[in-house]
Amino acid sequence: MRNILNEIQQSKYFLLFVFLFGYAQSIQIRLLVRKKLDWYIFTPEAAVLSFISAGILFFVMYLFIKHWQKSDTFSTGEALKIFSISMLVYLSVMKILGLCISLAFDTFERNFNQETLILSTLSEIMDTFIYGSFFLAFYYYKKNKKKQKQIEEYNQAFSETKINQLKSQLNPHFLFNNLNVLDQLIEEDKYKASDFLNEFAEIYRYVLQVSDKSLISIDEEISFAKKYFGLMQHKYGNAYLLEIQNQSIEGNIIPLTLQLLLENAIQHNLGTEKNPVLIRIYADQTLLVSNNTIVKRKTKSTSGRALKNLKQQYTLLANKQFEIIHTENEFSVTLPIIP
Repeated sequence: MRNILNEIQQSKYFLLFVFLFGYAQSIQIRLLVRKKLDWYIFTPEAAVLSFISAGILFFVMYLFIKHWQKSDTFSTGEALKIFSISMLVYLSVMKILGLCISLAFDTFERNFNQETLILSTLSEIMDTFIYGSFFLAFYYYKKNKKKQKQIEEYNQAFSETKINQLKSQLNPHFLFNNLNVLDQLIEEDKYKASDFLNEFAEIYRYVLQVSDKSLISIDEEISFAKKYFGLMQHKYGNAYLLEIQNQSIEGNIIPLTLQLLLENAIQHNLGTEKNPVLIRIYADQTLLVSNNTIVKRKTKSTSGRALKNLKQQYTLLANKQFEIIHTENEFSVTLPIIP
C-alpha cells in the first residue's frame, strides 16, 4: 500500500494531465450532444467519473506489470500481453460495478438493455485504448528514465573508482616506497630483488588489463590479490598475514576490489610479527574479507570515497550493497558475487 501511495505521489503531474484530458473530453462530448453552451457543459462530474475509471484501469495494469514484467527493458510482446489482459479485467470490473449500482438504484433495464450495453462497452474499450496507452507510455518513460539515471550513476562511479584505484597503484609515494625496497634487496639479495621486480611488473600489467573492465572473475582477482600481498610482504614481512579459504568458486566481482580491501587493512592497522594483522578471504555464497583491528595511533584522515564508489557499483551491478561491519576487534566486508 505504501508503494502504491508513493507511486501516486511521484505521478501527480501525470494524474493531473489525465484528469484535465477527461474534463476536456467531457466538455467536447456534451457540446456535440447538446449543441448549445451553458453551465452544465462545464460541470466536472463526468470528468471525475472518467478519472476514477482511469484509476481502476491504471491499478489493474500496474498489478499485471509487476506480475509479468520479466525484463528491465521495454518488450512489445510483454506490453501487448499486459494491455490485452488488463482490458479484459477492466471491462469485467466496470460491468460488475455497473451491475451493482443498477441493482442498488433499480435501473437495471435502463443500463443493461442490448443497445446501452453495446454502447457502454464500446466506450469502455475506447477509454482502455486511450488511457491505457497514456499509462504504458508514462510507465515505460519513467522506467527508462530511471534506468538511464542508474547507467549515468554507474558510469560516474566506475570512472571515479578506476581513477582512484590507478592513483593508489601509481602514485609517487607508492612507487617511491617500493623502489626503496627494491634498492635494498639489490644490495642484500639480487635473486630476491629479481623476484620482487617480476611481481611488481605483474601487478601493473594486471592493473592495465582490467582498467577498462566492469567485472572480473573471482579466480583472477584472488590470484592478483596474492601477488599484491606478496609484494607487500617484501616490505612488511609477517606483520600482515593473508589467509584464503575456498578459492575455487565461480562468479565475478569488480576489478581491484580485493586489492583495495587489502590496502585498506594495511593502511589502517599496525601489525607486527609478534602481533600480526590477519586478513582472511572466504568465498561461499558471498565473498567475505575480514581482518583483526590493531588501530594505528596516528593515521592520516581519508575521505573513504573509493570505498563509497565501490559500494555504489555493487548496488548498480548486483542490486545489492556490500555489507561493512566494524567492531572494536574486527573489520569485515561481505561482497555479493555477481553471476
